[in-house]
Amino acid sequence: MLDIKIIGKGCPNCEKLASLCQEVINEENLQARIDKVTDVNEFADYGVMMTPGLYVNGKLLSQGKIPVKSTLKKWLENTQE
Repeated sequence: MLDIKIIGKGCPNCEKLASLCQEVINEENLQARIDKVTDVNEFADYGVMMTPGLYVNGKLLSQGKIPVKSTLKKWLENTQE
């Protein structure tokens, strides 16, 4: 199961990233849980200096931008293996 964390204060970009992750999970039938980390004091614990941050199974995959859907799909499928 993928452990996905969206790191950010809940801005529109953070919400868009969470929706995009959910869309890929549903389309690819991946087993995953999405958590949102909104406490600014925890951002540095994940290595995130710019939001939104995408943290999957213990790895920081993206920060400060929203990946395109095809890239996100590859990341999630490769992390699943």
